[in-house]
Amino acid sequence: MAHYAKVLNGRVVQVIVAEQEFFMTFVDSSPGQWIQTSYNTRQNQHVLGGTPLRGNFAGVGDVYDTEHDVFYHPKPFEGWLLNTETWTWGPPHEPPAEQGPYRWDNDLLDWVKIS
Repeated sequence: MAHYAKVLNGRVVQVIVAEQEFFMTFVDSSPGQWIQTSYNTRQNQHVLGGTPLRGNFAGVGDVYDTEHDVFYHPKPFEGWLLNTETWTWGPPHEPPAEQGPYRWDNDLLDWVKIS
């Protein structure tokens, strides 16, 4: 069995588990396309050491990038950047090197020390 994501307008709208043969007989008249995704792919790595498939395991609401053939989460905060090696989002710069802890403040678009 494999996982398949239904993609409509670049967004995942459904994820199912099915055999590939299922799609040979399944008639789906709703818009969108089914694209295989791997439960074992996270941050463009296969957790069991295999070959990663499409960046990340797809979830409902995730983005499907047709140009790069990958799934990734929607942008969580304004100003964050997409790492195209891991297909994950991160802040535009690392937290300060001095003793933390720090949290990201989306209003300031910067790291704030937690007191």
